[in-house]
Amino acid sequence: MRPGMALHFEVIPAIDLIDGKCVRLIQGDYARPTVYSDDPVGMAKRWQDDGAVRLHVVDLDGAKSGVPRNLEVASRIARALSIPSDIGGGIRTMESARMCVDAGFQRFSIGTKALDEDFASEVFEEFGDAAILDIASRDGKVAVAGWQEQSEVDAVDLALRLTRLGCRRIIYTDIARDGSLRGPNLTAMTAMADSVAVPVVASGGVSSVNDLLSLGALHAKGIEGAIVGKALYDGRIDLAEAIRSVAASAR
Repeated sequence: MRPGMALHFEVIPAIDLIDGKCVRLIQGDYARPTVYSDDPVGMAKRWQDDGAVRLHVVDLDGAKSGVPRNLEVASRIARALSIPSDIGGGIRTMESARMCVDAGFQRFSIGTKALDEDFASEVFEEFGDAAILDIASRDGKVAVAGWQEQSEVDAVDLALRLTRLGCRRIIYTDIARDGSLRGPNLTAMTAMADSVAVPVVASGGVSSVNDLLSLGALHAKGIEGAIVGKALYDGRIDLAEAIRSVAASAR
């Protein structure tokens, strides 16, 4: 098992924030938001009550603007829970990273600014396991600025470079699958996990318990867990049932 990796595959509910509300986007398109709740703290407590062992919070306003915009409500989420949570979106300075830790988050993720290897190295050195590399890609190339801009940087190449600089965990999102309910890109997730020696959390496309079981079967390869969003909010996945099914399949 890889250093720092969760013993069991984690099903991780997502709470995406715009203007303090819980929303979901389709393929990262800010023009197509769906608002699911104006009480994200209540939603977070619901997922905890259903058995979640971790929560993933994304400040979408922050991801787009480059500066955290929903940290006040995000902090209320983190402090209301007894389970650990992580946050991403707009964390592009050391000060922002420290603010997220001070706000009650166990971990935070860097995406756009991770392409600055000097910054990434500094973050990983100071925060260690608390800092996650968040890679989102289209056709294998890294997307930045809240997924609004496309780079020519290869996703796997970036992961390899930054693990050498101290990265200890990766969230990997296939943007084409995110919010689409088309199923995860198992090929891309496997390729990423096979390429690095740190845990990888899969994101994008999970639409059913079967999708989670398929990803869970890759736990031994280094896929630590899966972030689930739209399928939970649309009722396609019952979180408690999904957690039980994944646990049973691992026995």
